[in-house]
Amino acid sequence: MFRLPPGANAGPLSAHRTYDEVADASAALVIKRYSTSFGLASRLLEPPVRRHVRNVYALVRVADEIVDAPRPDGSTEAQEATLTELERETRRALGTGHSGNLVVHAFARTARETGIEQGLLDPFFASMRADLTPVEHDRASFERYVHGSAEVVGLMCLRAFLAAEPGAGASYDDLAAGARRLGAAFQKLNFLRDLGADYEALGRSYFPDVDPTRLDVATRDALLDDIDADLASGARSLVLLPPSSRRAVRVAHALFGELSRRVRATPPERLGRMRVRVPDPVKARLLVTSLLRPER
Repeated sequence: MFRLPPGANAGPLSAHRTYDEVADASAALVIKRYSTSFGLASRLLEPPVRRHVRNVYALVRVADEIVDAPRPDGSTEAQEATLTELERETRRALGTGHSGNLVVHAFARTARETGIEQGLLDPFFASMRADLTPVEHDRASFERYVHGSAEVVGLMCLRAFLAAEPGAGASYDDLAAGARRLGAAFQKLNFLRDLGADYEALGRSYFPDVDPTRLDVATRDALLDDIDADLASGARSLVLLPPSSRRAVRVAHALFGELSRRVRATPPERLGRMRVRVPDPVKARLLVTSLLRPER
């Protein structure tokens, strides 16, 4: 039988707070186990913002794993049913503030506290559902997918950043475009470095008019030019972020900038066979350099 620690208040309020704390801890475990670069950057967030961003990441990651890591004895129908139930439970929790799913509960609390609206969740789940069926994207469907899978996540995080320090600087509307561009850059860079694995293991080819088996230098560099333009646009918003989140976003930006440079230095034929990474010692150097760089 579960017992509270000696001296703990056994009343309803204490139990309520304990459940909330366990939900937050569950979300923190998700980011710890699944992410290195994002996890590293999130540790630089001030505690209230860190909790919210971890809660957002956990829900996003769980949905992503439902479609990207099917059970060996499962089926596409089972994946779709699980994703649909996750979406329904998230919608319910946004209204009630509570869920029996710890990750959903953590996300719902964050959404209600920071102003993350249902309008950001709808395109996200639509993009996750699109991954259940192999598709060859055209420009329009690719832009919809990136918006739902990445840009809205950047906007959710922006809500968390601004809720921690209301009135500390620029408004949501001022920063939304930069948040979307950074989210898009991170996602498209992951697509490029996972080009071969996504195609071979999952039958996916995200970039329009790009054959993953015949990537050439010109195509690689054109994709990276687009990604670097997104990174540059997002960087211009960094100094406008509240201090409680600015350092973390700067480090994430530096890590993905380094990843972009390494992908550009990788022969196209190798991108189909290996996943380019930023080594841990380089991450440590970028972390220190980013933190010591003066504000501009």
